[in-house]
Amino acid sequence: LMEKNITKYPNLKEIEQTVWRQLQDTYSLVMQKILQELDQEIAQERDKKRFRLIEKRSLSIDSLFGEIKFKRNYYYDRESGEYVCLLDRYLEFEGTGTFSPLVEEAAIELAINGPSYRKAAQTLQTLLGYRVISHETIRQHLLQAECISKKREPVHGSVLFVEVDGIYIKRQGKGKRGKGKETKIAAVHQGWEVNGKRVKLKNKRHYIHRGTQPFWEGFEEFLMEHFEYDPTKHKLVINGDGAGWIVACREHFKDRVIFTIDRYHVAKAIQSIFRTHPRYRAIRKALASNDAEKLFLELNSAIGTLEDESKENALIEFIRQLEQYPEALVDYRVRLKEQGIDITGMRPMGSAEATMSVFAKRLKNGRSWVDRGVSGMLTGLVACLDKLALKTMFGRVERWNETKPDMKPSKYYTKKIASTIGKATRDNLTYLKGKANTPIYRALKALAGF
Repeated sequence: LMEKNITKYPNLKEIEQTVWRQLQDTYSLVMQKILQELDQEIAQERDKKRFRLIEKRSLSIDSLFGEIKFKRNYYYDRESGEYVCLLDRYLEFEGTGTFSPLVEEAAIELAINGPSYRKAAQTLQTLLGYRVISHETIRQHLLQAECISKKREPVHGSVLFVEVDGIYIKRQGKGKRGKGKETKIAAVHQGWEVNGKRVKLKNKRHYIHRGTQPFWEGFEEFLMEHFEYDPTKHKLVINGDGAGWIVACREHFKDRVIFTIDRYHVAKAIQSIFRTHPRYRAIRKALASNDAEKLFLELNSAIGTLEDESKENALIEFIRQLEQYPEALVDYRVRLKEQGIDITGMRPMGSAEATMSVFAKRLKNGRSWVDRGVSGMLTGLVACLDKLALKTMFGRVERWNETKPDMKPSKYYTKKIASTIGKATRDNLTYLKGKANTPIYRALKALAGF
């Protein structure tokens, strides 16, 4: 292409790597200067009678762009008798960590949404070009995290919808290895929001049952804490399988609840018993009709017609289970309408399995957990799904939060940061220090002010 040009040009990857390293150096220098200037302003404006300057202390922070090293003032607080770095207090960062709050936030989010803590650490290393945090450190930070509650949500209708199921998670420890322990989960929402072909659940929140109290007692406390729920006004429509702890909702809530048996589980049981049976299609139609009498007629008619004894026993047990709550086979909307409740916009229940799949993707698939570990991950998953902020050791994780508080810095500090970046960039761009008549020098100069 250029026979007379003997200059060896770098390829795109080499250029990108060089620019990235240069930007990392520039970022570290900018951060160092900004933090030192802030520390100096704090020193000048502090209450000198209360805070006596002792010395300067070094701090090293691994950030998303590399290591930041600087020294800040160390004081003795005459009132409390404590030794403090005031800069750390103003930054809401106590200087006890080796990495920045943004690194912590990115690491925790990758750990929650990704397959493992180790993969989260490796992803950060790949993106940043250096090992900034270990997988065990990420784990420890998530274990310390706590959900920051939102304000109580108003209940806009007369009904709250609840999907309930359990997920078995393998445990580690003496006598527990390989054994699963059921974690009971409820998802509560206020109806459906239709946007074209897409349907979204309104104000969906998740309840993870912890402790020893009965599930429904804990769930009702959750409702009172997070919703403007009034037991005398609001009804609950609860959808779940026939597990004893789920069916107990009828006893706990009495006439305030409509329990519906999850049709996915009923259909799955029918399929396992009747898949090759000539009446299989007719039984499925009876289920789809929401006619409990018709379904029981079909099921009872099939007794004695199955090919083996194990399926006969399974059918008898299946009928016995459904007979405990025949009303649960009827469409809940029919029952609400009979009570004079407007059912406009209400859709079939049955998102429990989809909810469980989200938790299973991160908690199952061959993994086993200690109790504290699974508790921490459940906290992170709920924060992510419900768009709650997480209070962490170095700050808060709220990237998934849709309603972040306004955190615009003042114009004074915006201008100050821009000025510092400009000075640092000019001092760190080698080409701007070279000959003025080169093409790249003229090109960079032309970008001034962009």
